[in-house]
Parts: sequence; C-alpha cells; structure tokens
Amino acid sequence: MKNLEWSRRARAALRIGIVLFVLPLSTVVLSAQNGGVWKAPASADQLRNPLKGNEKATLAGKKLYAQYCAICHGNKGKGDGAAGMALKPRPANLTSPVVQKQTDGAIYWKITYGNPPMAAYKETLTEEQRWQLVNFIRTLAR
Repeated sequence: MKNLEWSRRARAALRIGIVLFVLPLSTVVLSAQNGGVWKAPASADQLRNPLKGNEKATLAGKKLYAQYCAICHGNKGKGDGAAGMALKPRPANLTSPVVQKQTDGAIYWKITYGNPPMAAYKETLTEEQRWQLVNFIRTLAR
C-alpha cells in the first residue's frame, strides 16, 4: 500500500516537473519562431474600443493597472516591475513605439489571452475592465 501511494506521488511530481520544464521552453521556442515578437492575430485589429476617449474609463484603467499590471510592467509601464525582472521574456515596455503603434484591439487581445509568462485576463477581468486598461496603457506614452 505504501509503495502504491509513493508511486502516485512520484508520478504526480514527475508530471509537475515536466510541466514546469516544458511550459517555459515552449514559450522560448514560440517566441523564437516569431522572431521574438508577440503579435496578436490580424482579426484583433478589427476590434473597436467602445471606451476610447472616456476619461472615467481611463481612470478606472489606472487603478486596474496598479492592481494587476504594475508588479511586472512597472509603475510607469517601462517593463521594469519587481516581479518582471525574473521573467523570460521580460515584460513589454508599454511606453515603447512597438506597443503604442499597435491597435487598441491588438492590445485588448493580448490582455485577454496572454502569452506566458504574461497572464491571460479573460476570466479575471470583464470586457469593460480590459478596455479600461487599454485606455490607461495609451496614457503611458505621454
């Protein structure tokens, strides 16, 4: 009985070890295939920001950013947050032209679906909250 229990634990530990090894490796491989650039699908460019220009939404996005994003992307969005320093690839500099030239829809899509180590927020944040974040991210370039 003890051997059977140990065997179950060993198999579970092995599965966890494999996931912890393969997931980061697959992220590196996928990034390398895309030239290290994470691109949203072309269909994301068709998404229109229903809150564009809405100051209240932008202020709400600022609060959400402080709660969910600043830890990795930094308070000013430069990709220099405390938790982000240990991530590979490093968090994006949200003030950069590379990010700011993307459509609102592409940024919204990236927030929604993520790309490890970037978390996906589809289940965590409402659609409105994700658009609020897009509005705030636009202010970081100023």
